[in-house]
Amino acid sequence: MDGLDVKSLYINELESIIKGYGQPAFRAGQIFGWLHEKLATDYDIMTNIPKELRSRLKENWPITVLEPVDERRSSADETVKYLFMLQDKRVIESVLMKYHHGMSVCISSQVGCSMGCKFCASTIGGKERDLTPSEMLDQVYRIQALAGERVSNVVIMGTGEPLDNYDNLIRFIRLISDPKGLNISPRSITVSTCGIPDKIRQLAEEGLPVTLALSLHAPNDDVRKQLMPIARSYSLSQILDAVRYYFDRTGRRITFEYSMIDGENDSEEHAYELVKLIKGINCHVNLIPVNPVKERNFTRSRTEKIQFFKNTLEKNRINVTIRREMGTDIDAACGQLRKRFIENMQQ
Repeated sequence: MDGLDVKSLYINELESIIKGYGQPAFRAGQIFGWLHEKLATDYDIMTNIPKELRSRLKENWPITVLEPVDERRSSADETVKYLFMLQDKRVIESVLMKYHHGMSVCISSQVGCSMGCKFCASTIGGKERDLTPSEMLDQVYRIQALAGERVSNVVIMGTGEPLDNYDNLIRFIRLISDPKGLNISPRSITVSTCGIPDKIRQLAEEGLPVTLALSLHAPNDDVRKQLMPIARSYSLSQILDAVRYYFDRTGRRITFEYSMIDGENDSEEHAYELVKLIKGINCHVNLIPVNPVKERNFTRSRTEKIQFFKNTLEKNRINVTIRREMGTDIDAACGQLRKRFIENMQQ
């Protein structure tokens, strides 16, 4: 439990603390429920907990609560981007997306990112630190409280590489899916990764049937190396072997994310290469018209090129969708709102 705060603890870990205070173990379940089901931000509202215990917890186990510092609502759809301040004054961003099937929240897993993908604003400035489980949880909790509706799906696809923050990621998933907490099914959770083969294999062994989304973005190693520095460490062959292992162990269909970037990865030849690369894998392909980022020179592919990719994949019986563009008027690309905030603070 070293280094963990109260909202990052499992019930059995809370029990150890409560017993150490001379209190019955069932108090741990009550406190857990307040934190993770009722989304309490202060011990004082835990009225069924003895006042003495509340005082000791308040003194020794402060509750992590994120502070909303900015909120952008799209005029085009119901997307809302939130900027939250952490207790060390760093800022992270999260996005609420409303679909017909419910509310989906996209959260960050790190402050900044070390992956260096050339088309992404999140990587500008690099990684500052990992987020704790509670900081990941509270993105969901604050948004649910602010929106006044239950979150049904969680996507760990914001700033950061989740598998680079592996232990905290797993603790987050177990806590948010706990039946005594928010009880979001692991099947309603998506973990997005640039592709770290050993961690993909480790995730396959966790017994957590989350959806794995691979940020592919290229049909071959040469193009991928130009767009994603991680490709210099792991080949597509290594990554796809790990992806196949993940499907074999979990039975969960793989999602491939493919950002369509004009002149970089969107030629007819690239489409045919992509088919050859992934055919035979039980998968779904998300074609993403890349969000414009001021600091990058990349622009989105033309509509006819995106449609050619879609048609080519469909002809080869590969499930594919063109991702619905959401929040383009509110700096919805990963890292953009955070970067603007930091720039303004430095002026």
